[in-house]
Amino acid sequence: MGFLLRIIVIVLIIYLFYKAVRYLTDPKRKLDEAYEKGQYYFYDDVKNVRKNFFISYKGALFEGEKYLGTTEDAFEVVSIFVWVHDPMKLHGMTKDDFKFLEKEILMNYPKAKINWKNPIEKLMKEEE
Repeated sequence: MGFLLRIIVIVLIIYLFYKAVRYLTDPKRKLDEAYEKGQYYFYDDVKNVRKNFFISYKGALFEGEKYLGTTEDAFEVVSIFVWVHDPMKLHGMTKDDFKFLEKEILMNYPKAKINWKNPIEKLMKEEE
């Protein structure tokens, strides 16, 4: 009986350790934490085109929708629409901030054309 109880306690400890490690390494939790602290974090499943990506940057949360298309020799993400969840969080951001975000997105999707939704679109069009 004592041996069985020890085995159960050991299995329980291993299970709790496993759950704690999974919690600490969860990318969604890291995104939420970065958003709360106003830090940069890029959350994406590059292998799954159907899933949108999220970017936390300077207290704003951006979401990007990926569209698959054909390039010269493969199927790749060719178009991305990016918008902010709360436009009020854009206060104080400049074109340089959005150019930085574009560069970060293009690191994962080099063939993609990035389209911003309003109000960011207006700011980026003024540049041209």
